[in-house]
Amino acid sequence: MLSPYRVLDLTDDRAALGPMILADLGADVVRIEPPGGAPDRWAEPLIPGAPRELSSARFHVFNRNKRSVTLDLAAPAGREAFLELVRGADFLLENAGPGVMRSAGLGWEALRAVNPNLVYVATSPFGQDGPYANHLSTDLTLAAMGGMMAVNGDSDRAPVRISVPQAWLHAAAQSALAALVAHHQRLATGEGQFVDLSVQASVFWTGLNSMIASSVQGKNIERNGTILDLSVVALKLCFPCADGEVVLAATGATMITLIRWMAEEGVVPASWITDEDWKSYDIRLLTGGALTISYDEINAKISEYCLSHGKMELLERGMRESVTIAPVAQVDEVLAFRHLRERQYWRPYALPGAENVDIPGPFVRLAKTPLTVRRPAPRAGEHNAEVIDVARTAAQVPPPVPGSPRLPFAGLKIADFSWIGASPITTKYFADHGATTVRVETTNPPDRLRGAGPHKDGIPGVNRSQFYASFNTSKKGMVLNLKDPAAREVAKKLLAWCDVAFESFTPGTMTDLGIDYAVAKELNPGIIMVSSCLMGQTGPAAKLAGYGYHAAAISGFFEITGWDDRPPGGPFNAYTDVVAPHFLGATVMAALDHRRRTGEGQYIEQAQMESALYFLSPEFVDYQVNGRIPRRRGNDDDHAAPHNAYPTAGDDQWIAIACESDVQWAALRGAMDNPAWALAPALATVAGRLAARREIDARIADWTREKERYALMASLQDAGVPAGVVQRSSDTVNDPQLAHRHFFRPMEHAEMGIIPYEGHMFRIAGYDNGPRFPAPCLGADTYEVLTDILGMSDDEAAEALTSGAIGV
Repeated sequence: MLSPYRVLDLTDDRAALGPMILADLGADVVRIEPPGGAPDRWAEPLIPGAPRELSSARFHVFNRNKRSVTLDLAAPAGREAFLELVRGADFLLENAGPGVMRSAGLGWEALRAVNPNLVYVATSPFGQDGPYANHLSTDLTLAAMGGMMAVNGDSDRAPVRISVPQAWLHAAAQSALAALVAHHQRLATGEGQFVDLSVQASVFWTGLNSMIASSVQGKNIERNGTILDLSVVALKLCFPCADGEVVLAATGATMITLIRWMAEEGVVPASWITDEDWKSYDIRLLTGGALTISYDEINAKISEYCLSHGKMELLERGMRESVTIAPVAQVDEVLAFRHLRERQYWRPYALPGAENVDIPGPFVRLAKTPLTVRRPAPRAGEHNAEVIDVARTAAQVPPPVPGSPRLPFAGLKIADFSWIGASPITTKYFADHGATTVRVETTNPPDRLRGAGPHKDGIPGVNRSQFYASFNTSKKGMVLNLKDPAAREVAKKLLAWCDVAFESFTPGTMTDLGIDYAVAKELNPGIIMVSSCLMGQTGPAAKLAGYGYHAAAISGFFEITGWDDRPPGGPFNAYTDVVAPHFLGATVMAALDHRRRTGEGQYIEQAQMESALYFLSPEFVDYQVNGRIPRRRGNDDDHAAPHNAYPTAGDDQWIAIACESDVQWAALRGAMDNPAWALAPALATVAGRLAARREIDARIADWTREKERYALMASLQDAGVPAGVVQRSSDTVNDPQLAHRHFFRPMEHAEMGIIPYEGHMFRIAGYDNGPRFPAPCLGADTYEVLTDILGMSDDEAAEALTSGAIGV
């Protein structure tokens, strides 16, 4: 889809995933490396027997489909060759850090002079400028400052990160999406674009309903293991079973079948099958309605039942009977998962010095332009001759339409039939950046997020949930009862009107309603239609309706979050719901560009699990070549000590400190006034500190315990020690770096009043790319959609509204 474009990739292993996404989408991605190759070529985990330049498993999985050029950018000849490549490039992605490229004379201003149409994406821990821009950082400290750690872990222990580093992966994946937003802005304006992407802001968006909870309901959402805090109710998600744990939610659809299973084995009396209206149980649970059987009693019986069964046994029975019970899976179990095998997800990949291994396949499936692995990760400088010696002209950017608005997706029309999280988050990108987006809902039931907190002032209501509002800014809201023929006729009008349609129902639902892609294409031959669900449209697990916490469990993320002597301690909420949109958003933007050039629409299918597995790609390869299975381990790291969250003054206040080198350890030791215990010769090396990490943690905790956390962070940063406060929503809303980036956007919601809506992970120079207006109240724009957007007469609209199939 992106075959006309060339991307210059100056990223390292932290951000290499972003250019890989663009490469998979068809772009010619040229990795620029120093002579001899970049250090990430031999970064762990390593492949036994492979040549050094191709020995890193991480390098292989994040650099497929790329070409490699080696240049000495400090030498005149190397710089000239690089500038010639810039002249013929369309995109450049780098993560060198604030000012690094500029100080080398190769920053945005210098390169724009060479190529005025360039899209330049700079990813850095906190952004290119601002009070924290030059803070030292690690995955641990970014997880702390972005709010992720505050909601991961158990309440009686320190907050934790996800044990396999995730912070930079969110930003890396987001960089591909940001590049394509900027590309569409370039098409709108005829000008090159500079994108400033923040890892901290990317991590912030993993917080889901905890993100601005304090500003909405007056209190933070706190870490509590795998208890799902929806403000109005706390749902138990993780249950022990005979050989591990499973994740399930004791809500309506699941309980209808699960109660029958438990009754068959005598765990509950048979009368339970009819004693409750299980279809409405979760709605009553969320709204405080009367329950015949208490939620605590149900959880106790589920625990009893699960303990007599294995996790894969429960998964397999669930797949047969459409009950979503997700095992807390390890990487070996994910690789063997029958559903992925039958969907032919894994792709064989030849590693040097090893047999073929399986790597993740397409992160999104496209009907007309399928994603493929065209080439393996390159050798250093493998493509010097064919890239450097061949002149190239950047793809032509059409002139902007005179007087057109400076919004990337102005004029784009989107029908959003999706609900809950992943797909609405994706459509939010388009809505916030100018697309006319119609969010289609029903009142029976309303979107589940409308019933989940945080609610304004702690008072529930369908129009008072910020969980819903955060994901639905800049959209028009209408209500259609799609079970009614009259409503389906309106839905067909939307399909005929829109450029892109999104849906996230259980596979087969749109076909049953008579508004699937076949129908949409007949109505609108150029339409792009997107189906996003948990497991995909086909395969033995396709019918499993669920949420991102189910996908997070079966994908392996629960297994790597928490403490090794306890059940999982996260990840918080529906984790894959914040991973999948990075991939789906970039794919749809690429498909739009493809349609602009060819006129060809297409059908796009996303299985959220299949996208999310990219955040564990190196671990899948490591298991296959080294037999290692990652597991939750608190905040421990194989290569850094100290590396933990430490208590500070106040109630449950923490600071993350990470020393990744002997130099940083010496700096921390000096900040502590060189206590005698820290001067022990054995602690001068990483190996010695790793061996004594528990003693070191206890000593540092004694030192930090009475110190004010922000003052301590500042002093440690001044000393050269990576440190970051573990921030909650009440902290991030006052974070000076996020304030500098104008991240929070106060807007007045029709019912909730002024709310500090969250901004985007990136800024585009000269363009205010925040949400345009607040999320809609339920059905608030139905009449406007019928008349102004779909062109119905007032009489036709009135008749539709009085039919009962349309409107609140």
